[in-house]
Amino acid sequence: MKRNAFAMQLKPGNEAEYKRRHDQIWPELKAELRKAGVSDYSIYLDPETMRLFAIQSLADDETSSTLPESPIVRKWWDSMKDLMETNPDNSPKVWPLTEMFHMD
Repeated sequence: MKRNAFAMQLKPGNEAEYKRRHDQIWPELKAELRKAGVSDYSIYLDPETMRLFAIQSLADDETSSTLPESPIVRKWWDSMKDLMETNPDNSPKVWPLTEMFHMD
């Protein structure tokens, strides 16, 4: 199992709606993430910068690089594009984070 961490950017004023949508995340999206080997996935918000910080566990045989090809993932991106900074294909702009410390 490995960990993956990244940052995304929430647009100001969208904190409550972002949280609401994730509290009601689609079961089929969760299933797609699990099928790709993603688990223990958390997203945190820094309210001062509106920066989202995500961390997830990835199975050794994960296939998360194929998630952008998934229709359900693309539909989720389309539904979230109004809340956050996105790329032209509506995927969230992502900044990879480097692990500097970890303690089990």
